[in-house]
Amino acid sequence: MRKFAVHSALVLLLTLLGTTATFANSLVSTSPISGSTLSVSPTSVTVTGQLPLLADANEISVTDPNGVRVDDGTIMVNDVSATVGLRPLTESGFYTVSYILFAEADAPLEGSYRFKYQAPSTIAPENPTPQPTESHTPASSSWGTNVFVILLLVLAVGVTIGLSLYARKLFNNR
Repeated sequence: MRKFAVHSALVLLLTLLGTTATFANSLVSTSPISGSTLSVSPTSVTVTGQLPLLADANEISVTDPNGVRVDDGTIMVNDVSATVGLRPLTESGFYTVSYILFAEADAPLEGSYRFKYQAPSTIAPENPTPQPTESHTPASSSWGTNVFVILLLVLAVGVTIGLSLYARKLFNNR
């Protein structure tokens, strides 16, 4: 009996120690994705953890290749995600996102990642001028297609008449 109690206590202890790591907050996803290359300037950066975040304690900063902050400082928390707005990105290079996310009764989730922004080489005019194009007449169906469709319709009418005559014969015999 004593051996059973020792084994039970050992299993309980190992189970409790094993589950504490599963409750720790860890990084689930980022937007933009870490290491990605973008050609369109993102309007925000989102960092998603595993546990619900505290509303007012989180920090996210985004810096350009020169180390200048390009985030607007406005952080919005939605359950397990924190989002910060960005000013329009104009310079090509690697942008660094640094974050500290706080969940209740857990150590802060702290880290950073980078994404690359490739600024467009030319900027399109705001109102492009329309270019005239050649007008195309819709393709007309060929004579063979028309004859085929008419034959199918005549065949369908013939089958319908034949079936109705057959049905009439069956019902008259009853």
